[in-house]
Amino acid sequence: MMKFFSEKNFAKWSLVVGAVLVLFTAFLGYKVTDLKFDYDFEKFFPAEDKDADYFYAHREKFEYDNNFVLIALENKTGIFQVPFMKEVASLIERLQTETPYVTGVRGITNQNEVSLFGINNAVERPYVDLKKWSEDPAFIKKDSSRIYSSKELLNTLVARDGKSVCVFLKHENGLSVNRSDTLVKVLHQIISDYDFDGVHLAGTTIGQRYYIDKMNSELLFFVALSAILVILFLFIAFRSGWGILVPQVVIFASMLWVIGGMGLFNSPMNILLTTLPSIMFVVAMSDVIHLVSRYMDALREGLSKFESIKTTIREVGFPTFLTSLTTSVGFFSLYFINVQPVKMFGLIIGIGVLLAFFLSILFLPILFYYFPSPNIIKKRKETLWGKFLPKAYEWIITHQKRVWICSGLFISFSIFGMTLLKSDNLLMDDLKASDPIKADFFYFDQHYGGYRPFELAINVADTNNTIWSLDVLKELEEVETYLEDSMGVELKTSLVQSLKVLSRSSHFGDEAFFKLPKKKRDLKRFRRYLKIAERGSLLPLFVDTTERLTRIQGTIPDLGNNIITARTDRFKAYMKQRDFKEIQVRVTGSAYLLDKNIRYLSNSLIYGLLLSIGVVSIIMGLVFRSFRMVLISLLPNTIPLIFIAAIMGYLGIEVKTSTSIIFTIAFGIAVDDTIHLLGKFKFELMKGKSVPEALKHSFIVTGKAMVLTTLILCSGFLLLLFSTFMGTFNMGFLLGITLFVALILDLTLLPLLILAFYKEPSQTQD
Repeated sequence: MMKFFSEKNFAKWSLVVGAVLVLFTAFLGYKVTDLKFDYDFEKFFPAEDKDADYFYAHREKFEYDNNFVLIALENKTGIFQVPFMKEVASLIERLQTETPYVTGVRGITNQNEVSLFGINNAVERPYVDLKKWSEDPAFIKKDSSRIYSSKELLNTLVARDGKSVCVFLKHENGLSVNRSDTLVKVLHQIISDYDFDGVHLAGTTIGQRYYIDKMNSELLFFVALSAILVILFLFIAFRSGWGILVPQVVIFASMLWVIGGMGLFNSPMNILLTTLPSIMFVVAMSDVIHLVSRYMDALREGLSKFESIKTTIREVGFPTFLTSLTTSVGFFSLYFINVQPVKMFGLIIGIGVLLAFFLSILFLPILFYYFPSPNIIKKRKETLWGKFLPKAYEWIITHQKRVWICSGLFISFSIFGMTLLKSDNLLMDDLKASDPIKADFFYFDQHYGGYRPFELAINVADTNNTIWSLDVLKELEEVETYLEDSMGVELKTSLVQSLKVLSRSSHFGDEAFFKLPKKKRDLKRFRRYLKIAERGSLLPLFVDTTERLTRIQGTIPDLGNNIITARTDRFKAYMKQRDFKEIQVRVTGSAYLLDKNIRYLSNSLIYGLLLSIGVVSIIMGLVFRSFRMVLISLLPNTIPLIFIAAIMGYLGIEVKTSTSIIFTIAFGIAVDDTIHLLGKFKFELMKGKSVPEALKHSFIVTGKAMVLTTLILCSGFLLLLFSTFMGTFNMGFLLGITLFVALILDLTLLPLLILAFYKEPSQTQD
């Protein structure tokens, strides 16, 4: 192999390989323009899940539970004023006629109160009659009284405090990103023509557009910030134009290969992958610095370019590959979490880590060979590192008891903090409190019973019965009463509520008759009306074609996964205890599945972490061929994981999609320093040195590289602190701290573990 690796062959084939790499890099750079962005909440549902499958089938029978935009319009002096209501009516009319992909717009100014007479006679009158309001202000008082006596309107179309109204805009199911963009753009243009005291928008379409804009801007921001940090670190490390230019080629080529590959294979950028530029920066930078540093050292030793390249690949190539492999294992283990965005995050960045290594090992030797040699600065006799590291090692060895005690206290502190760790999630939890869209969503929580969807599916138990049976309806009413009184659900769509409204309307709006009809004759009359209401489009919203399945749909304040799950569990317990005879109730909906996903992630996290530890242990065992070395290497790299959990527990950072993946990533990266130290230790033992001698030399030689590499990794992850997404912010914060802690443990606890538990192989030869 080394015979083939002659300078003549290298010069010949390096041009071919270099040309291929440059052309393919240019092609992938072009494919970056095909990169798409995706923020589909449903992608975070567990795959191959029975509840998810049921939800998909359920909504096909009715409609999506998130196909709407809520628009709250404020008038701080009160909504029952003619100028304000005229503006609201004008807005609603324009939304109906000018907004694309809209299937309906409901507001207080276009809703009518129905009065039923006789068998098929119905009279409708508007809740807000602007013509009469303008002629006689007394009608304002009458209409406002009617509105406030109508339970179904309060906190739905009118705020209870009388300071705002809500417009409910329904759009087509499953809008694509482009269609959503168009709808939101037109919506903002129309609203900008009006001068309300305040406007608040909420809905999946609004959130999706906002997140995608943020992802676009953050991706560009992190690429630019990474570029600046690359130049800064390369200047500090090598202090030459050569040392800045040559490594940058590999670093940015690695980034282009990954992002361009995503465009090539039509893999969209999700919210987790906005961290990709920073992660690729730290990974590629780490590889490059190890290779460039060894190459420059070889040149200082007087070797030729080609011999320096050979020495670099022979001595640094395999350890660098090993650290890249263990880092990628940490990311690849996320592929086994059954949530699509997490799977893609792990797969893409895992591939990116390996690509960064292979590009470094292929590109750099070619650049080394054909670029002019850098101006080599001879090493001083004794550098700052040469003074500090031996003293640090001696202090650790002479103060072993202190190190053991401090390590024990640190572990105890971390274990206690880990017990405070909680799992929770809010729909808009990933945005900072200062984000205007989060304030808008919070407004609906306060004034309109929340924006978080709540959905129940109810089947009639008896196949010979239908949803119109009075016995069935009474049990449905009991369920709704529990939802409103015990769960805080604001009912938006239900058969029982519709029948109660019709019962009241058939008694001249008397609120005492806001209840289910007792006579079958009245029930049949209301059924006939519902079938023809809104041209036959109303009833299918909550009753399917078999008339044996109905839905109860509403909203609930976004109180967090823990509170909502506890309430849902109590509801299920109530259903079991009540043991309804006529109906079968099932909780479903997009928000319910997101809650279930958080609980699922907690279990998957443990599986993924154990898998990552297991694979890394096998790799370490194969390389070092020592079970003791595997155990010695694992301890200083599992303690930082406990420390992550402790920090999250003490600071109240909950386990959720964005934070659950940190543990496996941290383990895969933190083990790199351990590999470098143990690898050098093994190499020194093979030279015949004793354990203390080999350990001291390994500590002094690898200590500088370990510190510099960790500083680079921490700096790269701390870039994420500039993110407006709290999940990304927390990832950068926690990974930066954890890698620093892992470095301290590798420099203090790891040497003592080696001295205490590693045994020299027995000498069998004289």
